[in-house]
Amino acid sequence: MTAATNLTLQSLVPIADEHLDQLRRLSGATSLVEIDATACRLIAAPLEQREAVAHYCAAHALDHAYLPPLRLADFGLLAMDMDSTLITIECIDEIADFCGLKAEVSAITEAAMRGEIGDFRESLRRRVALLAGLDASVLEQVYDARVRLSPGAETMLAGVRDAGLATLLVSGGFTFFTRRLKARLGIEEAHANTLEIVGGKLTGRVLGEIVDGEVKARHVLTACKALGIDGRQAIAMGDGSNDLPMMRVAGLSVAFRAKPVVRAGASVAFDHVGLDGLLRLF
Repeated sequence: MTAATNLTLQSLVPIADEHLDQLRRLSGATSLVEIDATACRLIAAPLEQREAVAHYCAAHALDHAYLPPLRLADFGLLAMDMDSTLITIECIDEIADFCGLKAEVSAITEAAMRGEIGDFRESLRRRVALLAGLDASVLEQVYDARVRLSPGAETMLAGVRDAGLATLLVSGGFTFFTRRLKARLGIEEAHANTLEIVGGKLTGRVLGEIVDGEVKARHVLTACKALGIDGRQAIAMGDGSNDLPMMRVAGLSVAFRAKPVVRAGASVAFDHVGLDGLLRLF
C-alpha cells in the first residue's frame, strides 16, 4: 500500500455526520466521497492513523478498510468459503442436531475455526464419526429448513459477475450443500468433502481427499491458472482458520464475521455489513 491508500467506511445504518467529521480528522484524509448513505470513502488516508481509526470504528459499529484505489474488474476470481460465510450456519453442527450431538460437534467446530485444533482433517473426521448411523434424509432437511444465505450474498455475486469475475466455492463442509448452492446461485466451480452414505445412512466417514486449508489454497491457485491470471488477481473470503491459506495466496482477503485470528490476517474485515460490502470497496 502507498500514500494513496483510501479508507472505506461502511455501516448497516446511515453513517452519522459526526462520525464522518470525526473520522476525517482522525484519519488525516484529504477529502471524503459519499458512496451511499451507509458507506463513504476517505481519500488519501495515511496508514499511520489506522490504530486510532480502528478503535473508533469498533466503538461505533463501523466496518473500515484501508486499500489502494482499485477496480473490481482488476480481479478475475472470487473464492468463497461456504459455512458461516456464504451461508449463515455450520452445516455439520446442524446435521449433528438431529442426533442430539450439536453442542459436542459445535464445540469442536468452533475450536477448529479459531485455530485451536492444528489438524483440520482430524477435527473433521472426529465430527463426522459422531454422525454414524444418521439417516441421510437429514441432509435434505438441513438444506431446506436451516440453510440461509448470508446478507448481501446474491447482490455480491451479481456484482462480481457484472465485473467479469469467475466464482469459486471452496469449503471444508460437504458436497451435498455446495452442489445445491452452486446450481442455485450460478457459481462456476465448487469443491468440498463427500460424506459416505451406505444403505441410506451416514457411515461416519468422508470419502476421498479432505478439503482442508492447504487444499483450499490449491483450488484457488488452480482456478487462477485455468483463468490465466495470477493469485494476486483473486479475492478470497472466509471466516475460519482453515481459510487463511487461500487468503494468503489471494491479492485481497476478506474476513466475514470471522474469528480473531482470521480478522488479523485479512486485508479487510466485515463484522457488521453484509457480503455486498465487497462491492463498495472498489
